[in-house]
This record gives sequence, structure tokens and C-alpha cells, in this order.
Amino acid sequence: MQLKPLGDRIVVKPATQEEVTKSGIVLPDTVDKEKKEQGEVVAIGTGEKILKLGLKLGDVVLFGKYSGDEVEVDDTEYKILKDEDVLAILVK
Repeated sequence: MQLKPLGDRIVVKPATQEEVTKSGIVLPDTVDKEKKEQGEVVAIGTGEKILKLGLKLGDVVLFGKYSGDEVEVDDTEYKILKDEDVLAILVK
């Protein structure tokens, strides 16, 4: 099954990020750390605002940790973001 976003929305597959200390201890996310998240664009809506952003499938974007709606399809987590939730595109 695939997700097809409507209007000014995109579907992003969030990258899993764990913070690891120099000694190898994995630190879990805490509520008081507001970090930006990143993920890969897997679907793009046809809305005018989202098309103006110039996103392509496979782009890596930054978005707020608590922005968008979380959805699980075929045991894979996705986030559905509005155009204003996208903060930046990571350029390699």
C-alpha cells in the first residue's frame, strides 16, 4: 500500500537518530530536548504551495520534532507534513 498526500502535504520517512556518547552509551530522546528531525521525501502532493518548494522524491528535509502527523503503513513509520512544516532541504 502507498500513501498519496493531498494538497500541500508531503510524506516523509523519518531517519532514526540516536545520540551516542564517546564511550558508546546510547542516550534516549528526552522531552526537554527540542531537536529538529530529518527524513527522506517519499511522496509529494500536488498543491500549489508544496510545488513552489521545489521538492523531489529522495530529498532529505528538516522538520520540527513534533510537527506533522505520524502514520504507520506496512510496519513502516511515516510523517505527513504540511508545506509550512518543512524547515530546510539538506543539500549534499
